[in-house]
Amino acid sequence: MELNPQMLPVCRANELEIQPPEKLWLIESLWAQCAVGIIGGAPKCCKSWLGLDMALSVASATPCLGHFAVKQPGPALIFMAEDANSAVRTRIEALCAHRRLDIDRLNLYVITASTLRLDLEHDQKRLKATVAALRPHLVLLDPLVRLHRLDENSAADISKLLGFVREMQRTYDTAVVLVHHASKKHRAQPGQALRGSSDLHAFGDSNAYLARHKQRIVLTVEHRSAKSIDPIEMKLVAGPDGADTHLEITMPTGVTTGACLAERTLVLLQNSPKPLPRTIIRKHLRVNNQRLGETLVNLDKQGLILHTSKGWLGLLKNHPEAKPAPVS
Repeated sequence: MELNPQMLPVCRANELEIQPPEKLWLIESLWAQCAVGIIGGAPKCCKSWLGLDMALSVASATPCLGHFAVKQPGPALIFMAEDANSAVRTRIEALCAHRRLDIDRLNLYVITASTLRLDLEHDQKRLKATVAALRPHLVLLDPLVRLHRLDENSAADISKLLGFVREMQRTYDTAVVLVHHASKKHRAQPGQALRGSSDLHAFGDSNAYLARHKQRIVLTVEHRSAKSIDPIEMKLVAGPDGADTHLEITMPTGVTTGACLAERTLVLLQNSPKPLPRTIIRKHLRVNNQRLGETLVNLDKQGLILHTSKGWLGLLKNHPEAKPAPVS
């Protein structure tokens, strides 16, 4: 087929570039390579701490949250619209202290402008020039509400703003992370709680959502083109002087071993005065349904739990229904 100048560029499907598996992730299981997306959550859910952890991890080639390996390390660029530059440095130094990193060697760049408006052409050009010069592997913009003066509920306004972000991502092959607020209302999917147009939820290739339950912070991750991990529980911890403040995984549901999940399931069932339905167990443990099913079957085979008409019952060793574990 002959192409003419008026046509859009096309190619046959078999001529499209193949993405090697090793280039799928920027941060393994947490953020896809060159992905755009949102860190969302209600106020005081440590969204900024997670964004900084991701940026510092990419810049230093150290595991994000101490667990998720960085697959494509390189420069990172951040803009923290709600924090003074001195406060941003304090946060970065705290993370560096925790990981024993030298801030002088850190490939992390901070935009120090007083304002940045993604809805203004002048600021768009300046941001694109900065990204073109630094070629960061990750750009963190925090928070979205301080980066424009548009109507967040207007699909037309938000679509245009997100279109600029997508263009920047594709032009410079960089991941872009937007921090955005969510309402406190419960929704079936965390992304549906994001404030403003539904385009914000649909926009992301990778999204991370934080929710606070009393002292627990729960991280939920979703991807457009990859399987999502199970929710992860975290907390913000610091030393006596606050010098090494950081997010710490306390219950990595999506990345624990089967033995750990089996132990948590058994403890839950043995401490329950009555059988628990599978849906209740999933709610308590925040675990993938398939993994929970496999765990329940294995515990049942070992004679440690019993499936009744009302749900699953934990059996103590001296329970009359308990069976001896099979000899391996």
